[in-house]
Amino acid sequence: MSALAELTGRVDESLRPYAVPEPGEGELEGRVPDPVRAFVLEAVREGYLLHYGEPRAFAGMDEDLRLLAGDALYALGLAGLAEVGDLAAVAELANLISRCAQAESEGRRDGVPDLWRSSAEALARGLPAGANR
Repeated sequence: MSALAELTGRVDESLRPYAVPEPGEGELEGRVPDPVRAFVLEAVREGYLLHYGEPRAFAGMDEDLRLLAGDALYALGLAGLAEVGDLAAVAELANLISRCAQAESEGRRDGVPDLWRSSAEALARGLPAGANR
């Protein structure tokens, strides 16, 4: 099961009517061998896309619900890492969320893909990325 398919089953039931039946595989999950970190990376990525782009696993939400759903996915992912004590990954992804929001607010979208790649590589190595700090 892809991380995105798993995500649609783990969200709050109020978001499930908006879930895409077969969302496919996430774009970054294959880069992170640890299944918990891969799931969380895709949950956070989907949260980002709900805020700033085109989500892959959810459709049909109005703008306000997209923002709330994006926040809920950020929280779902980070809470999952905190529960297993993976504080380095929590810090990495919290920083990624912050840096992406800053880039979006400053109109520097062209640098966002590099932030995502760097964090995926850091999570795959098991260490926080220095590049996003």
